[in-house]
Amino acid sequence: MKAVILAGGFGKRLRPYTSEKPKPLVEVAGKPILVWQIEWLKKYGFNEIVLLVGYLREKIIDYIGSGSRLGVRATYIVEDEPLGTGGALKNAEPVLRNEEFFIAMNGDIITNLNPMRLVERLQEKREAVTIATVPLKSPYGVLEIDSEGRIQSFREKPVLTEYWINAGIYAMTPKVFDYLPVKGDIERTAFPKLASENLLGAVRYEDVFWKSIDTYKDVEEAARELAMLAERPVASIS
Repeated sequence: MKAVILAGGFGKRLRPYTSEKPKPLVEVAGKPILVWQIEWLKKYGFNEIVLLVGYLREKIIDYIGSGSRLGVRATYIVEDEPLGTGGALKNAEPVLRNEEFFIAMNGDIITNLNPMRLVERLQEKREAVTIATVPLKSPYGVLEIDSEGRIQSFREKPVLTEYWINAGIYAMTPKVFDYLPVKGDIERTAFPKLASENLLGAVRYEDVFWKSIDTYKDVEEAARELAMLAERPVASIS
């Protein structure tokens, strides 16, 4: 099975760490994000990894190589200019068009969710794309205030289970290529169109580890959370 990793971004919010290193190679808990991802994908049977590379691509190619060191086969699709998430996937159409399905994910995510749940829904509902969603974790403390202005409760950075966010992990069929732009982000182009045609589904994931690495604070938080997971082997993501 094939999985696609969008690994071409500049990682501007992680500078200066990404000034000489592409974001997918930033280390979290002693291991590059990209290695976390490949090991996770391999666990679920995705042994062919298609890497969509752009910024500092030679460093990713040098580090991952053929993929054999990690027990997978790596293929590289190069974008010579920034194409956006939709354009980058469209650029990979020649190597994905004949697949029954494939997993696609952003190159800055570490998780232990089960991607096969996405595949199962994709095939059952005959959707073009099924999106992994996770509950929104508030970056702020949330207050409950009564009509007199008194605080009734205070929850520090709670998980808001009534709101769900795009986890940046997708199961896709080749039908998605009919909707992808040559240049532009999939979230602003293909997804709204697919939703209007009832071809976009979602799977809700609760009680899983999911972290998007956008800032150095995220690196530190993810490292702490991964250390805690390592103490619970059943929940381990590697």
